[in-house]
Amino acid sequence: MTPLEMTAVLLAGAVGGALNTVVGSGTLVTFPVLLAVGLPPVTATVSNALGLVPGSVGGAIGYRRELTGQRRRVLRLAACVLPGGLVGAGLLLALPGTAFDLIVPVLVGLALLLVACRPLIDAWVRRRRARTGGAARRDGGPALAAGLTLASVYGGYFSAAQGTVYLSLMDVFLDESLQRLNAVKTVLVGGVNAVAAVFFLFAAEFDWTAVLLVAVGSAVGGRLGAGLGRKLRPAVLRGVVVGWGVVALVLLLAR
Repeated sequence: MTPLEMTAVLLAGAVGGALNTVVGSGTLVTFPVLLAVGLPPVTATVSNALGLVPGSVGGAIGYRRELTGQRRRVLRLAACVLPGGLVGAGLLLALPGTAFDLIVPVLVGLALLLVACRPLIDAWVRRRRARTGGAARRDGGPALAAGLTLASVYGGYFSAAQGTVYLSLMDVFLDESLQRLNAVKTVLVGGVNAVAAVFFLFAAEFDWTAVLLVAVGSAVGGRLGAGLGRKLRPAVLRGVVVGWGVVALVLLLAR
């Protein structure tokens, strides 16, 4: 990489780490930049997964106040998401590269749709809770476990908007403040990325320069993202994510 390309990857890692903490769509920033500097799609995905792990750690540290008292919940949900992430990572390497080229634009498009429709999802959640009387749910039941497991298979394969899926599912099935759920989401995303990263270390090709640059950037961005998540309007962040995601989709389709 040239110095300019290295700077772009570092900055993308910082923005991606912050977005992952706040809304869970950091891959829509980091992945297109890794493609732009010349990495093949699968190598870019693997390098991205490895590099974003420190960002989740930084985000969890930033959200430590909201994580207080949620250890049992995190452990219970982690038991669902970690195996799913491992399956998704295996699928990434088991399927041919041509399949990845065909599948990823579809996944990015679905991720963008999910992020853009988040206000509609939130409105549906509010109506559902009004009908049920807002009864507290301690663990979300089998429906939440199944949903998180399936989302984690997707996350291990390609992590764009993975955190958004987690947050939407938990918001539906758990009666808890959004900030506390966002803290749990950050830990779960970090866990899936870590499981996939360990798998990739032994089974896949990656670019160490890209990994280190994304890791440094995401560690800083993830830590700052927790503070931003408490202050910025969701609509502003959603607009940024969707706008950049459209650019990413165009780049993928143009390849």
